[in-house]
Amino acid sequence: MGSNRVALREPQQDRSRVTRARLLESAVSCLAELGWSGATVTVVAKHAGVSRGATQHYFPTREDLFIAALEHMAEVRLTEIRSEAARLPADVAAPTRDVVGLLVRLYTGPPFRAALQLWAAAAASEMLRELVVPLEAQLGREAHRAAIELLGADESAPGVHEAVQATLDLARGFGLADTLTDDSRRRDRIITQWAAMLDAVLAR
Repeated sequence: MGSNRVALREPQQDRSRVTRARLLESAVSCLAELGWSGATVTVVAKHAGVSRGATQHYFPTREDLFIAALEHMAEVRLTEIRSEAARLPADVAAPTRDVVGLLVRLYTGPPFRAALQLWAAAAASEMLRELVVPLEAQLGREAHRAAIELLGADESAPGVHEAVQATLDLARGFGLADTLTDDSRRRDRIITQWAAMLDAVLAR
């Protein structure tokens, strides 16, 4: 009898995890497409195919939902760094242009567009700002560390830390530009030029 109850609980827990994950994915998509004001709990629930009541069971308030979505976005973007990095050569330093392209892709996509909506909302909300700032700082540190490792760079050498940080700042700028227009053609040329400049700093 006891084993039957455990067996029943496990599918319920699986369904619960799936529903929660669907709501978080929906929250990210709605934020990216509709902005902070348009991404209401009702809209997110409908997009996810979940009732508003069930949504509030997992996330009692709108703030609870989007705080969880913010944490989910940070993890998605960190996973992107790791998975992209895993595709590059492991035995030698990756080509600089590939690394710069990887970092730019991190900041040009739906998770980043959704994060921008939360940045804008956080400018007017101290509660959101206190959550956004440390999560973005964590993401920045992870991206910086990944770039140093992939480039095989010596961060103690003069200018290397600043050059990698400037690369991340450039990537964020591309992400902002990409929210308005498809900037890919111009972006590819600049990535190539920036990689050549970065190589000069790295003395490779």
